[in-house]
Amino acid sequence: MSSIFDKLDSLVKRNEEIESEMGRPEVAADFEQIQALAKERAGLEDLVEIANRHQSLLHEQGDLNALVTEGGDPEIVQMAREELESVEEKLEDLAQELRLALLPRDPNDERDVIVEIRAGTGGQEAGLFASDLARLYTRYAQLQHWRVDVMDSNPSDLGGYNKIVLEIQGKGAFSRLKFERGVHRVQRVPETEGQGRIHTSTATVAVLPQADEVEVKINQDELRIDIFHAGGHGGQNVNKVATAVRIVHEPTGLVVVCQDERSQHKNKQKAMAMLRARLFEAEQERHDAEISQNRRSQVGTAERSEKIRTYNYPQDRITDHRISSSFHGIPGIMDGQGLNDIIGSLVAWEQGKLLEEVTA
Repeated sequence: MSSIFDKLDSLVKRNEEIESEMGRPEVAADFEQIQALAKERAGLEDLVEIANRHQSLLHEQGDLNALVTEGGDPEIVQMAREELESVEEKLEDLAQELRLALLPRDPNDERDVIVEIRAGTGGQEAGLFASDLARLYTRYAQLQHWRVDVMDSNPSDLGGYNKIVLEIQGKGAFSRLKFERGVHRVQRVPETEGQGRIHTSTATVAVLPQADEVEVKINQDELRIDIFHAGGHGGQNVNKVATAVRIVHEPTGLVVVCQDERSQHKNKQKAMAMLRARLFEAEQERHDAEISQNRRSQVGTAERSEKIRTYNYPQDRITDHRISSSFHGIPGIMDGQGLNDIIGSLVAWEQGKLLEEVTA
C-alpha cells in the first residue's frame, strides 16, 4: 500500500549522496560547489528528520503489534494496545507534518531581508506611523535574535520618517517578514489633533530578499555613483564630510541612496546591497509573471499597492484583510511581542491554500 512516507526514500538517498560528495577533496576545494551542496542539504534537513522519526515509530508499532498478536499477560496486552493507539496517532500527525514539509517552498525563505518603509497618505501622521512600523520590525527582529541595521532614512517632522530602510539579518527572516509587504493603514487620534478626531493614514512596506554578489552580476561600467553631503540627523560630521552615496543603475534606471553611515565606504557597500536586492526582485517579478494567476494571488506575493492590514487604535484592534482576522492588544503587537501570532496565522492560511492546490 502506497504511503506519503514513500516520498521520503529518494530524498533520504539524495541526502546521503550529498554528504558523500561533500566529503570528496576536489568538491571540498570548490567553494561554489560546496556552497550549493550545503544549501541543498539544508533544504532536506527537516525531511530527513521526519524520515528518522517515521522509522522509529514504525519499529515501535511493529513491536507493539507483536505483543498484542502474541497475547499473554492481559495487562501487558492492554498496555500495548493503548501505546499502539498513541503511536498510530503520532504517525497520523507526522503524515500531516510531512504534507506541509513537502509543500512548494519559497526559495528565498532563508534569506536576509531589506525592509523599506515609506510614509503614505496622511501627512505628518503617516510619517509617525512609518516610524512606528520601523520600531515594530526592529523589536520583532531583536526578539528573534536577528541583527538589525538602518541602511538609509529620511526623517520627517515630529520624529517620524518619510522613508526608512532596514537591513535585517537572521535565519528565516524573509520567510516571516515577507507577509508584511503591502499597504498598512492606521486609524487613530494624532497627538496634534486638538478635537479628538480620528485620522486615517497609510504607510507602504517593501520586503526585499537579499542577494549575493554571485547571484546578481553588476557591471561597474553601467553604474553612476554620486558622493554628496548627507542631510538630516547624524551629527556635525554628516554635514561637513561628503559621505552619502547615490548609485544609479543606468540600464534599468534604478536609484539607491545610502547616507546613514559616517563612512563613505560603508554607505557604498550598503547602497550596492540595496541595488542587488532591487535587481534580484525585478528578476523575481519577471519569473512570477510566468506563474499562474492562482499562485500569484497567494499571500506570500502580496503587491505593495494592496491594503493588507488596518491598525484601529480606538478599538484596540488590528485586522489583517488577507485572512479576515482581527487581533487585539495593539501596544504589545507594536512592541514586537504579538506579531508572531499574526504572522503564524498568515503562514497557516498560506499552507492551507497550498495544500488545496497540491491535492486538487
